Amino acid sequence: MSAPQLIFVAQVGAAHGIQGEFKLISHMADPASVLEHNPLLDAEGNPALEITTAREHKGALIVRAKQAPDRTAAEKLNGLKLYIDRAVLPEVDEDEYYITDLIGMKVVDINNNPVGRVLNVENFGAGDLLDIQPESGPSFYLLFTNENVPAVRLDDRVVVVDLSNV
Repeated sequence: MSAPQLIFVAQVGAAHGIQGEFKLISHMADPASVLEHNPLLDAEGNPALEITTAREHKGALIVRAKQAPDRTAAEKLNGLKLYIDRAVLPEVDEDEYYITDLIGMKVVDINNNPVGRVLNVENFGAGDLLDIQPESGPSFYLLFTNENVPAVRLDDRVVVVDLSNV
């Protein structure tokens, strides 16, 4: 049996109230779908968080977990990154991909000139951003839109970007 290929799906946020509840920041297309995976895993693939209750509150998920019986325990979990095994996810259609597939891909411009590599995909609330590490210099963010990213060639592990709009 091979080791699981882990996909980052959520992160524990701040404690909420005094009963051990906390915010769960989901990175799933449907944020509540993260609740279908229980327990969630840590970076080593070990069970890390067993959610016992969940509710939506002001657009966020507020959850309770077996590992956080009170506020103090919930505060200690803050920042914990949570994963699932890729094997439990459905296969994607031909023109679709999981965000995790983009990490490490080569980035080229529309003229096929090298730009760099995808370090990460972030979302601070206004849409997905590609975190691109260029050949030299500091990394930069590019809003992940069809205009800025006209093609993702999974088979070639290449992301094509149009930097003329930035």
